[in-house]
Amino acid sequence: MDKLFSKAEELADSLKDYVNTRIDEVKLSTAEKSSAIIANILAGIVVAVVFLFFFIFGSMALAYGLGEWIGKTWAGFLIVSGLYLLIGIVVWAGRGKLIRLPIMNAMLRQLFKNDEDEDH
Repeated sequence: MDKLFSKAEELADSLKDYVNTRIDEVKLSTAEKSSAIIANILAGIVVAVVFLFFFIFGSMALAYGLGEWIGKTWAGFLIVSGLYLLIGIVVWAGRGKLIRLPIMNAMLRQLFKNDEDEDH
């Protein structure tokens, strides 16, 4: 009977170790995935800021160039702002397909990347 209880204790200890190991695995997996998502977001912000400066200075150069070509500086700025208004309207109209779906798909790919790799 003592042998049976010792086997049951060993089984209980093994089960506890298994559960604790699984919990640690889930914690590590969550930490890895969340840190990857945060790193991607921060990298995206840095790239967005660089492109913002590029677009600002490029827009100013384009506006001044158009203004010199037309002969009125204000007209160049008006044309460039009209282009941005048109782009903004197109993006707003297609925001579901252009913005929401790609972001959602990228996040889902990042979250389930390791799960798919383990399955294959």
